[in-house]
Amino acid sequence: MQQFTRISHNIDIMGGKPCIKGTRITVGAILTLIGEGATTSKLIDAYPHLTEEDVSEAVRYAAWAVGVKEDFILQA
Repeated sequence: MQQFTRISHNIDIMGGKPCIKGTRITVGAILTLIGEGATTSKLIDAYPHLTEEDVSEAVRYAAWAVGVKEDFILQA
């Protein structure tokens, strides 16, 4: 499993959805905003406690998660 130092899962925070550590900003929210055209700069402007590294790791985490799911589908 790949290491993600900026992503946390806690059932008491956002129902356990993957979030940027120390925030309630989910990986899904970041990806949705990027999908709607937001740049990293705009995300950081909207959420000043985010860093470029947070956004980058959220994208890498999502790519990893999709890859893991694809592996399970291929193995079925």
